[in-house]
Amino acid sequence: MNPYALARPLLFALDPERAHGLTLGCLDGLAATGVLAAGCGAPVDDPVEVMGLVFRNRVGLAAGLDKNGAHIDALAALGFGFIEVGTVTPRAQPGNPRPRLFRLPERQALINRMGFNNEGLDAFVSNVLRTRWRGVLGLNIGKNATTPIEHAVDDYRAGLEAVYPHAGYVAVNVSSPNTAGLRGLQGGDELDRLLGALRDACDRLAERHRRRVPLALKIAPDLDDTQIDHIASRLLVHGIDAVIATNTTVSRDAVIGLVHAQETGGLSGAPVAEASNRVIRSLRARLPAGYPIIGVGGILGADDVRAKLRAGATLVQLYTGLIYRGPSLVREAAIAARSHAAGDTASPAAATGEPARVSRMS
Repeated sequence: MNPYALARPLLFALDPERAHGLTLGCLDGLAATGVLAAGCGAPVDDPVEVMGLVFRNRVGLAAGLDKNGAHIDALAALGFGFIEVGTVTPRAQPGNPRPRLFRLPERQALINRMGFNNEGLDAFVSNVLRTRWRGVLGLNIGKNATTPIEHAVDDYRAGLEAVYPHAGYVAVNVSSPNTAGLRGLQGGDELDRLLGALRDACDRLAERHRRRVPLALKIAPDLDDTQIDHIASRLLVHGIDAVIATNTTVSRDAVIGLVHAQETGGLSGAPVAEASNRVIRSLRARLPAGYPIIGVGGILGADDVRAKLRAGATLVQLYTGLIYRGPSLVREAAIAARSHAAGDTASPAAATGEPARVSRMS
């Protein structure tokens, strides 16, 4: 029997945030003894080149599960092709008051209003430097809650400068619903100002470190076509390397009447799948064929992976699905992604085992 199926009722009897911390601690212990890697098996080999980086497979961990980058080696043992940690803010902050994480098991969903709780950049970078894993690592940056929105660029620039030397790619989170005013950075002059400043900073950092680190923008599922048009155009104007679609939703249409459904925060899991896929389809129609889209939101099984890829995603990420399905979801998702890609491309790369290549502007 799946060990997680035995453990899940015990974990679900605990407060969700306490269960989260306990699970990460257990994963650390199991990884240190080698038991975790042995139980999960070798990661699925499905190498693909995206943003100039070679990903071992197309399935990654979404930001939010490991906000401080303190559990990367343990999470890598689950078989991910890449891992994204954070969101980190320049200064440590406690986040929103507890309780701030809620399960909706009837819909395989979560609502969170964590509020970027994290230990700050110094602790984050120290944790990243200690990891032994050498796969693609995404570092996700945000702004402090106390930073006025008109000075948000300063926080993002500070985050970028601190994490740049250690990142496979940097993800810019402007789409969490749990920091006041943050989603306003997705539109109008605010987005232009932010992306322009980060592009300039990236160019300077690339020269300083003699290494180009890709930049990805993480957006919300609650965008209309006009907003998606604007974002797509700004991604290209400012040379942003990828887009992550999507974050959590503020909509409650799919969970009306359920316990906790009216809690403030972002809804994730199965109910956000179609909203995420709609944004992915819209982006794919507006962006060049090879532009990387990382699809996240509502992946609970192989069919959800295939739906993301059919919508136009290049890579996918998991988080809430792990809470409900456990570690076996990682392998299932990676096998589904490999099968879908091989069936759609029938490329020489698939036959030879060489990485398939997806360029930013091809």
